[in-house]
Amino acid sequence: MIFVAVIFWLSAGLIVFTHFGYTVALWVLEALGFGNDAGHLRGRRVGTFPSLVDEQQTDETAIPRVSLIIAAYNEEAVIAARVANALELEYPRELLEIIVASDGSTDTTVEIAREAGADQVLDLARAGKITVQNAAADAATGEILAFSDANATWQPDALAQLLEPFRDEKVGYVCGQVKFTGPDGGNLEGAYWRYEMKVRQLESELAGITAGNGAIYAVRAADYIRLGPSGSHDLSFPFALAKQGLASLYRPKAEASEKMVPSMGGELARKRRMMVGLWDIVVTEGMIDPRGYPPFYYFEIVSHRLLRYLTPALHLIVLLSNIALYGQGLVYELTLYIQLAILLAAILGRWFQQLPLRICRYYVMTTISIAMGLWDRWRNGPPGYWEKAEGTR
Repeated sequence: MIFVAVIFWLSAGLIVFTHFGYTVALWVLEALGFGNDAGHLRGRRVGTFPSLVDEQQTDETAIPRVSLIIAAYNEEAVIAARVANALELEYPRELLEIIVASDGSTDTTVEIAREAGADQVLDLARAGKITVQNAAADAATGEILAFSDANATWQPDALAQLLEPFRDEKVGYVCGQVKFTGPDGGNLEGAYWRYEMKVRQLESELAGITAGNGAIYAVRAADYIRLGPSGSHDLSFPFALAKQGLASLYRPKAEASEKMVPSMGGELARKRRMMVGLWDIVVTEGMIDPRGYPPFYYFEIVSHRLLRYLTPALHLIVLLSNIALYGQGLVYELTLYIQLAILLAAILGRWFQQLPLRICRYYVMTTISIAMGLWDRWRNGPPGYWEKAEGTR
């Protein structure tokens, strides 16, 4: 039973660490002075263009040309507003190229995007989000490639804020802050996302973020990586660029907003789709491979990504080993009752909206989504096409 007890406590400890202890560890490392010069931008101005937001602009010829790429599939309900929002950005119009890349849309997305004033509208065959983003990157003329979801809305200064860290030549990728709007329908993603953004800010200040978001991010055109259909800019770019010696940062002043998925069931479906490509990203693309990582960054990858993706297996190990240890002491009886109570609360959370039940339901569904995504990957192969989250348009 000693071996089983070790497995139980080790697995339980890893779950607690990846969700809570890791944040404390980041805070302690930051307090001790370990940090990324690129993350802080500690007065270093080594990039090729001047600030657009923090100081008086004196040399407009040095401002980079930016291509803002919007991948779209049947987005006729929101694409006009998205292009209009892009045209309202506080950025020299002659240096901003707006590209809408349609992934085989069967509605009027292409026509509306052209009428709305997009500089390029690519009417591509249905091939998946990554494929059309690759095509748009090939067609782009900007030094910086910015990306956005079709249903996102950027603040007027968001692009200028997003570009600010690129003045450091060691920065390869920057993501902004996305805020969720609209009724949550019991979905706690908004609350979780605010916590996640605090974690990413700490990561950004230590060694770089381990993931971005699809609503607002940018990469140097020279550093753009052509991913396969199962890849994800959000997960693949930060770690791949870290292996090239480039930092990926979080810029909270670059703000965007999107509608929240209006139900817990819809959020589960969204996360399940997101998790399908995990095997390819972690194993095939090499996230798990430590070669090329700075030490602190690999600590982040293991703590925030790999352990988080292992939580379904870790929870199963904790439950089974706890059952085997039942009767070996009061502590094992209590831990088993706690686990069963969380599962029961998650089930009840489907019908009752009390906050403790909603928290349990959200956590269980988020954890299960990882296993469900991997199951879909094993059963159906690598992901290709993409679908919009229901209720977010």
